[in-house]
Amino acid sequence: MTLSILPLANWGMGTAIIIFFAVLCVGLSALVLSFVFSGKKKDEDEVTSSEKDKI
Repeated sequence: MTLSILPLANWGMGTAIIIFFAVLCVGLSALVLSFVFSGKKKDEDEVTSSEKDKI
């Protein structure tokens, strides 16, 4: 009778997998944001060689 109450799913392993994928998603999102915000910003005062040719 006691064996019929046992759960059919291993909730510990399922929770671990969900936590793993949550950490993975947060890490990948942080990586993408770091790529986005680390782009070189163009100085408005600086004139590039291609812009010098136009002048």
